[in-house]
Amino acid sequence: MKKYAAILLAGMMALSLAACGGSSSASSAKEDAAPAEAEAVTEEAEAEAGEAVTTEAAAAETAAELTTVSEGELHMATNAQFPPYEMTSDGEGYATDAAGDVHFEGIDVEVAAKIAEKLGLKLVIDDMEFSSVIISVQSGKADMAMAGLTVTEERKQNVDFTDSYATGVQVVIVPEDSDIATVDDLANDKMIGCQDGTTGFIYCEAPVEEGGYGKEHVNGYPNGAMAIEALKAGKVDAVVIDNEPAKQFVAANEGLKILDTEYIVENYAIGISKDNPALCEAVNNALNELIADGTVKQIVDKYINAGE
Repeated sequence: MKKYAAILLAGMMALSLAACGGSSSASSAKEDAAPAEAEAVTEEAEAEAGEAVTTEAAAAETAAELTTVSEGELHMATNAQFPPYEMTSDGEGYATDAAGDVHFEGIDVEVAAKIAEKLGLKLVIDDMEFSSVIISVQSGKADMAMAGLTVTEERKQNVDFTDSYATGVQVVIVPEDSDIATVDDLANDKMIGCQDGTTGFIYCEAPVEEGGYGKEHVNGYPNGAMAIEALKAGKVDAVVIDNEPAKQFVAANEGLKILDTEYIVENYAIGISKDNPALCEAVNNALNELIADGTVKQIVDKYINAGE
């Protein structure tokens, strides 16, 4: 930045000399102003550099105070088949697995990368079946679970949650020629496909008296894509899944549609071990800073709202 200031000063002096038709007093004024302006540019650059150093130092200090699975890293347990929240990337993405071989992107991945940056840590993605993400955090194999994870009373008994950063809506996918027109029609002896461990699966397999359809009417699959394949093959009559992945699955598979009625609305948050309250507080603080400065909204808009 100091080199930039010197170039700017030389350029301003050259302009002063080129304006030879002006009075000597005007020329003198320009020559006097040039060093002052150059000094201001230099001071601003030094101030910005100082702020960057201070931010990095604060992040390093925070990282040193936190206990994580691997020193200097923040391991995120997720199921990377839940677009647009988490998915593998054809390009560089925003984080990799521990080996650095697989790249990931999506709303959760980008938000997590920003959180890790604020904490002075490197984000590492641990991709697994959805039903294992909370178990991974509980057992100390991952630092946090972030996978379009809905806050429920049952899950709150197993992990602590940060504040919510997004809202999810469970919807129903059916073939275009299906006789299922509303959520109520699912009760008519239909088979429902869901991703194992998701709230959609939990709600659907609940007993009828608790608002569900019973375990005998629900088939669980390791991921949403497999549930969709089962629907296309006629093994299930409908799939209950989050609205955003649903839109992408329907766009990629001709002959499917989403019912206009919502199944349920829920809040997404980050799950962290109850044995690591310091990490939970630090992650939550970083998350709220990103919400307050508009970063989270920008990321969500990038994947969901932009162009709608």
